[in-house]
Parts: sequence; structure tokens; C-alpha cells
Amino acid sequence: MRSFLSRSHLSLPRRMAVTTAICLAVATSLPASADVITAHGISTFGELKYGADFQHLDYVNPDAPKGGEISLWGFGSFDSMHPYSTKGRSGQYSSIFFESLLEGSSDEPDSVYGLVAESLEYPEDRSEVIFNMRPEARFSDGSPLTAADVVFSYEVLRDKGLPSFRAVIEKQIESAEALGPHRVKFTFKDGVPTRDLPQTVGGLPIFSKAYYETSGADFEESTLTPAIGSGPYVLESIDVGQQIIYKRNPDYWGKDLPINKGRHNFDTIRIEYFADYNSAFEGFKAGTYTFRSEASSKIWATAYDFPAIEKGWAVKDTPPDGTLASGQSFLFNLRRERFQDIRVRKAIGMMFNFEWS
Repeated sequence: MRSFLSRSHLSLPRRMAVTTAICLAVATSLPASADVITAHGISTFGELKYGADFQHLDYVNPDAPKGGEISLWGFGSFDSMHPYSTKGRSGQYSSIFFESLLEGSSDEPDSVYGLVAESLEYPEDRSEVIFNMRPEARFSDGSPLTAADVVFSYEVLRDKGLPSFRAVIEKQIESAEALGPHRVKFTFKDGVPTRDLPQTVGGLPIFSKAYYETSGADFEESTLTPAIGSGPYVLESIDVGQQIIYKRNPDYWGKDLPINKGRHNFDTIRIEYFADYNSAFEGFKAGTYTFRSEASSKIWATAYDFPAIEKGWAVKDTPPDGTLASGQSFLFNLRRERFQDIRVRKAIGMMFNFEWS
């Protein structure tokens, strides 16, 4: 069962500049000889589903009412609200504070559209990309989000970020530079595949440079005080290891963007933590939280017969979200002698009750 919450080389010519004007033109644009594509989004393969004038995503209700609370469960515990540090266990959805230049859609596998970026420019070989940012973008404290923040975010992720970020940045990205207050350019390294690199850099989280400079916060350290972001939610409260509550920012700068219409509808998002899967299910049965995505086919088939279901207080459903079903499987360790005989593996397959599960 699945369900979801409406809410991852051509360098510039090195020519001698004979005038300041020529130098400026070279520094702030892609090569004139390249076929520069200017677009509102980009796809790794094929065409974009949504045109430049789209008003909202097809799968949302643009007039959805705002308000209320959704509550979910988190596994284990948490001791940090910094999801980009290797230290500590970050709280569920703690990346909700931060946005990126581009945002994906849930009805396309590989397309992204402008969020903080209004448009992007790139040559056909995608060896570099320029993002034209929305000047109205703001952090939650009201300060402007600029190209300097994007470059700072790239540099701090490159130097101090999670290994997964650093591996991509160090191997594939040559540089990031601010071409103006709301214009930023990424250049990719020679010889690396570039088809999806505009999406990669466009998906990097954006942090406030001013926040880190004035607060003295260390990006590498675990913290329960989240950094300032530009996203639709801010932190309301935490009970360390037990509960997190996010609240919708009424002054969110991007609430009327087409990519956001009909989204971010709940006033609050509450996360209740449980030690294990079974206790989380018992918590749902007791009404401790209100939304659950079931991952166990056995529990789905046999355990949803508790009083709240029978009385209609809880609804069991399979929303048609259009995504592929996740898989469940047995994996045989063929280094174990008992599994090396193919007849044993076939026998286990014959014994398994696929219809019931």
C-alpha cells in the first residue's frame, strides 16, 4: 500500500578582454557560439510536461483549503535539527526549512521546474548552467535570498557537507559564481556526464550566508536550532527524541508560485516518535497520530480491523498516486552453502504464499 503527503564540457573562452564591456559580457553570459537554451525547467530525458505558462500541477487542487494539522510517526529518536551534518540523528522532515533553485513534480520521473530560480540558461551539451533567480525570494526572517547565498551553500556543502554531497560536488562541479545579485552560474568539469548536472546543482539546498556569519554556527556540528531557510514551514516546537511540530509560515514568499499552488496546505505538521514499528502501529490505532503509510503487506492484510476502522473513525485506502509500487523480497546470500543449490531457492519460492501476502 502506498500513500503520500502533499508536500534529491564547454568552458567560457579565455580571451583577452580589450574593453571593460567585453569583459563583462564574457563573465555574465554563456558563449555566443553555443546554442543557448533558456527555459523555465529542464528534463533529463524527453520533454517537459508543463509549459512555461502553467498555472498549477495537474495533481493538486489549486483551491485546496488551508488549515488543520497532519500528524505522522517517526522511527526511533532524534537529537538534531540539522539534516546536512554527519553528527547526530536529524529529525524527520528537518530539511523542510530549505529550498532549492529547482523543484521536481510528482507526475514526471525526471523533470524539474523553477522554484527559487525563475529560469535557467544552458548550452546543448549542458556543460554549464546559469540560473536567473526570483528577486522576491526571501528567507523566513525576511532577508533576501541572493546568488551569494547559493554560492555560499555550494561551498559549505563542498567543504563541510555530507559525503554524498561532497562526492558529487568534488567530482563533477568545477565552480560556482555569482554573476549578479540574482544570477548564478555553475560550470561542470570536463569529461564528466552532464545530462543531469543542471538538475543536480539546481537541487542543492540553499542556506543563508548571513545567518552563518552572524550566528557563528558551525555547519559541521549537530544542533537543535535549525538554520534559517526559505521554505514554507518553520519550527514551532520540539520535545527532543519524542515530538516535532512544524508550522506553516504565513509570510512564505513563494506561496503563489505555480509550482506551489495547492500545496503546503496544513497549518501544522506533527511528528510523534516511536521506538519500533509495532509500537508505532499501536500508536496509530490509539489515535496518537492521524496519517500512516503502511509498508508491511502482512499488517495491511490482517491488522487493520481495530475499532476505529470498524466505526469509520479511521479510513483504510490506497490513494491512486500514480507511482510504482515499492518491492518486498527475500534476498539469498549465495555465499551460504545451504542456498547454493538452486532447488532450495526454488522450493522456498514455491512455498511462499504470494496471493495471501
